[in-house]
Amino acid sequence: MSDVILMSDPRVAAVPVDDCDEPLVDVGSDGEILVDDRRRDPAGDFRMVRRGVHERIHHAQRLLPAGMRFLFVEGYRPPSLQRRHFEEYAATLATAQPDLSGDQLHAAASRYVSPPEIAPHSAGAAVDLTLADAEGRELDLGTRVNANPEESSGACYMAASSISDECRTRREVLAAALTGAGLVNYATEWWHWSYGDRYWALTSGAPAAVYGPA
Repeated sequence: MSDVILMSDPRVAAVPVDDCDEPLVDVGSDGEILVDDRRRDPAGDFRMVRRGVHERIHHAQRLLPAGMRFLFVEGYRPPSLQRRHFEEYAATLATAQPDLSGDQLHAAASRYVSPPEIAPHSAGAAVDLTLADAEGRELDLGTRVNANPEESSGACYMAASSISDECRTRREVLAAALTGAGLVNYATEWWHWSYGDRYWALTSGAPAAVYGPA
C-alpha cells in the first residue's frame, strides 16, 4: 500500500485548476441511476455532480454486465461539511494515536477523508457508489461503503487481499466500467471515483483540473 498517492500528497495540491464552470446536475434526475438515501441531506446536495461526471456515470453503467447497475451513494459535499468530516476523523485518530505528529495525522486522516482544500466531493467531481443487482439489491464488495481503514482492517483499500474472490471480482467489474468511462479511483476507498478534479489530473496525467470547488 506504500505506493498509494494520498490526497494529502503535496503533488495533488500543486495541480492547477482551470475550472470549466460546468453546472451541478442531479445524477438521478432521469431515473437511470439508482440513488441510495443513506447520505441524504435536506437540500439534496448529495445527489449533485458536475455535468461531465453525470454523463460519465451513465456511460459507465452501460458498460456493466447484464443484471448489474450502480447504486449511487454520494456526490457533491459542501466545503463546510467536508471540513467537519475531516476534522472529526482527525480528532478520532489523534485520540487513538497520540504520538502522531501534525503532518502524520494529516496524512493518516486523508486516507479516509480528503483535506477540505482539495476535496473532489466539494468540486462536484467525485462519486461514492457501489453495485446492485437488477432489482436494486446492494451487492457485497467486501466492506460497507464508507468503511474506514480501522474498522475494516484495511479491506476498504481497492486492492485489499483480505476479501473473498467473489467480492474481488465485483470490485474488478466496478473498476472496469468506471475506468472505461474515464474516472479514477482513490485507492484507499474502493467506492470513491472521480473525474476532473486535482487528484484525477495528477493520476491521469492531465495538465490541470477542470473542476474546482463548486
